[in-house]
Amino acid sequence: MTRSFFLDNQTARRLFLDRHLLLQQRSGTGKGADLDQVLDDLGFVQIDSVNTLARAHDLILWSRRGQYRPRALERLVANDRSAFEHWTHDAAAIPMQFYPQWRLKFARDEARMQRRWQDGRRPGWTSEIDTVLRHISDHGPTCSKDVGDGEKKGSSGWWDWHPSKTALEFLWRSGRLAICHRVGFRKFYDLSERVIPAETLNARHSEAEIVDWAMSAALDRLGFGTSGELAAFFDIVTRAEAKHWCAAALASGQIVEADIEQADGTCRRSYTTQALLAQAAELPSPSTRVRLLSPFDPALRDRARAERLFGFHYRIEIFVPEAKRRYGYYVFPVLQGDRLIGRIDCKRSGEVLQVRAFWPEAGIAMGKQRRSGLIAELDRVQKLAGTEVVRFAEDWLRC
Repeated sequence: MTRSFFLDNQTARRLFLDRHLLLQQRSGTGKGADLDQVLDDLGFVQIDSVNTLARAHDLILWSRRGQYRPRALERLVANDRSAFEHWTHDAAAIPMQFYPQWRLKFARDEARMQRRWQDGRRPGWTSEIDTVLRHISDHGPTCSKDVGDGEKKGSSGWWDWHPSKTALEFLWRSGRLAICHRVGFRKFYDLSERVIPAETLNARHSEAEIVDWAMSAALDRLGFGTSGELAAFFDIVTRAEAKHWCAAALASGQIVEADIEQADGTCRRSYTTQALLAQAAELPSPSTRVRLLSPFDPALRDRARAERLFGFHYRIEIFVPEAKRRYGYYVFPVLQGDRLIGRIDCKRSGEVLQVRAFWPEAGIAMGKQRRSGLIAELDRVQKLAGTEVVRFAEDWLRC
């Protein structure tokens, strides 16, 4: 019979935040080798175009390294080639040393796209694949505007791509193309062999080795998780493979079971390791700094987990009519210590950082010290946002 361990809610939150580099303030340059290490520690950083304050990936990295600036991530991908862009659950910047493991994802994504995109995309894209490849082979880095001359451009939504754009995305997702750089936020693609370093491009692992790596790496970065949560981290492993891996790893003693106390006092059976449990027992108290997080922060990506672990119900209300919104459609979570203390509606407007509202969570008192901490964080984020002054709405504190 295997032994089950127990983590109380506060210790579980602290372990989870420590794995996500949010428990303590950490120094570093936020560029070059230091940024490589941050990316490796996190596993990936989601890339998103929304830019009300700063782009999601930039805010995620800035929250770990206050000296980080957007050009630093661009250099890792476009110049240093120590990171590449592809997909986990969404578009992401990923450490280059993970590229060989992504070959399994390339193959699985290709099969999935072949099944689903036949009906879900405009017809004609498959016949453009060879044309697009030939254009890139002959002309080098290419964006979606450079292909599909004469094709009708989309007008009915985000995914209404013209056929050549669909072919570009298909070739990228299946690994035959790689993103070599961006101009603004526009992606430029090139042949993978002209972007990915040769030793990385040519490395190969078996399917079993990739599954073992993906599950082990996910567990190390989460601290604990169910088989489904571990599978979802990189989105390489299937749920069936994840269950099989967990059963085998548990039987061999590689992992252990633990009851993780949730915010409501119930427990959720999860997997962890003896080493992570030992680390959890020795973690220091968290920093008291108030932290502004991205809505796509990896610590909050799984909204249901965030609610279970922190008691924080969070959704982006993009498709909710304004009259029915409780908050703004794109509000930023705010962390202090090991608690999510509220959400803030703020937006960059020229040189002004406009703060419309802050809603503290139930039981969070906004005394002088906490309010000063929040204002100090807004002052810090101005360096990333490129603003000069913070301007508060008259009724911004919604206690």
